[in-house]
Amino acid sequence: MNKVEISTEFIKLDQFLKWVAIADNGVVAKAIIADGMIKVNSEVCTMRGKKLRKGDIVEVEGVDSFEIC
Repeated sequence: MNKVEISTEFIKLDQFLKWVAIADNGVVAKAIIADGMIKVNSEVCTMRGKKLRKGDIVEVEGVDSFEIC
């Protein structure tokens, strides 16, 4: 599991996917999320504006998992 440190209170899921280079742009991030390929804290998440906070775990189907620190 990769640890990703954020310096703000939260980061939105679509922005996070771009930041960790899972998605090249917002259109790709939106498609990945809409396809149900993302789990946040072990639950499928289809909300691209989902606020990720420290302690959350993001799993990308077939790619990797990340812990927000």
